[in-house]
Amino acid sequence: MVCVLYFAKSAELSGVREELLQVDTPINSQDLWTRLLGLRVLQGHVVLAVRHQYVAIDDQEALTLRDGDEVAVVPPLSGG
Repeated sequence: MVCVLYFAKSAELSGVREELLQVDTPINSQDLWTRLLGLRVLQGHVVLAVRHQYVAIDDQEALTLRDGDEVAVVPPLSGG
């Protein structure tokens, strides 16, 4: 299982701040994204962070998620 953390609009749309999700590995980021129901409207506006590294949703390289990993759905970051 992995722990998915939702921030900002993704938390509002999912209705939770975090959830445990059972996934098979390896999995690419697009396949992981499709498991996160109700967030498709945010595609192109958020990135995923896995083990503190950003992963683009359209990145087709396989992710190797381990049991207990955290995956964050991160809103756009702005400079300032």
